[in-house]
Amino acid sequence: MSIYDLKVKTRDGKDFKLSELKGKVLLIVNTATGCGFTPQYEGLENLYEKYHDKGLEVLDFPCNQFGHQALGDDNEIHSFCTAKYKTQFDQFAKIDVNGENEIPLYTLLKKEQPKETPQGMKNKMAMKAVAKISSTCKKEGDIVWNFTKFLVSKDGKVVKRFDPTFKPEDMEEEIKGLL
Repeated sequence: MSIYDLKVKTRDGKDFKLSELKGKVLLIVNTATGCGFTPQYEGLENLYEKYHDKGLEVLDFPCNQFGHQALGDDNEIHSFCTAKYKTQFDQFAKIDVNGENEIPLYTLLKKEQPKETPQGMKNKMAMKAVAKISSTCKKEGDIVWNFTKFLVSKDGKVVKRFDPTFKPEDMEEEIKGLL
């Protein structure tokens, strides 16, 4: 199965075929508006503005599984992000990234990149502490917290996984290399 075989739900509940993004570099991230990592929206938006015309797409999936930090419905979350961080990239419907209700996209992402690549891990100590309080991180490969990031190449290959402490701006060289 390829990422391009999957569909996700848009904010307004419609199906979106990921095959529509063939030939693009994808930065996929699970987010939460009430998280300590929420300021990363600024870095995500900066990357989007800088590289969107060159083929980068940022796919934002709000997730309430970690500390119940994605408060509100999809429209409230979107309003917060556009008002506070001026986000322009695609924000999809709120999802689960772990467990019995995880969406197939995250099942595939975790299968393809079950761990952060060594260069995708910024703060091992912090992530070990977070993993201990993450009630939905039950098995190897599960997402530990909000703002875990995946890079997908133009041909749909999941090439890297970055932990939540890894700032989007520190991914710029990786993105440029894939573009």
